[in-house]
Amino acid sequence: MKMEQQQAFLTAEWNHLLMFNYAVDPALLESHVPKGTELDSFDGRTYVSLIGFEFNDTRISGVRIPFHGSFEEVNLRFYVRRSQKRGVVFIRELVPKWGVAAVARVAYGERYSCTPMTHRIHYRLDRDVIEVEYSWGKGASTCAMRAETESAPYLPVGGSLGQFITEHYWGYASRGRGLTIEYEVQHQRWQVRGVRSAEVSGDATQYYGAELGRIVMQPPDSAFLAEGSTVTVFKGIRLD
Repeated sequence: MKMEQQQAFLTAEWNHLLMFNYAVDPALLESHVPKGTELDSFDGRTYVSLIGFEFNDTRISGVRIPFHGSFEEVNLRFYVRRSQKRGVVFIRELVPKWGVAAVARVAYGERYSCTPMTHRIHYRLDRDVIEVEYSWGKGASTCAMRAETESAPYLPVGGSLGQFITEHYWGYASRGRGLTIEYEVQHQRWQVRGVRSAEVSGDATQYYGAELGRIVMQPPDSAFLAEGSTVTVFKGIRLD
């Protein structure tokens, strides 16, 4: 993407992005769509994605924050458009660091919560098979998403679902009173690996509500693992 002269708020390495994608009834998302945007779709289908990944080398305005450099995140998101801009909206974002959750809520109005989290990344000997797991919550509230890859990394083909899911470069969030925050997220195109098994365990309804929770507990309609890259998140602006 072309780099514009903007003020960067956050930089980090996003790695091992496990993406489970579900086609849903658009009516489930209408109440979450920020003012000034509209639902985006692929081949006439509306998707939500459950995504687990690693934050590494995290910096706020170029400064490393002690004990907040590396952590996990799991989020549930869907896809919107604003004119020619294609973006994402987060239904809920979970991290194990209270400081990260607090900053994101204040700066962007995002729906962050803090909860214990762990992850496991295991490369098999042939390096094409990777076992990936992200878990969140504790005790009876623990949920996990896990998968095994089945291919070497490749760039998603233009016009594919993989390209649609990985190449939304804007974020949108509602801030109350009909206000919408827009912010840009810049990164290189991500290579992905196909997945041969994918599952979510635990009761996801306690995190995502009855309807969406039941959906993400089912086998996803598609799943893949994105390699990730350095990511820059720019300061948000209020839309008129």
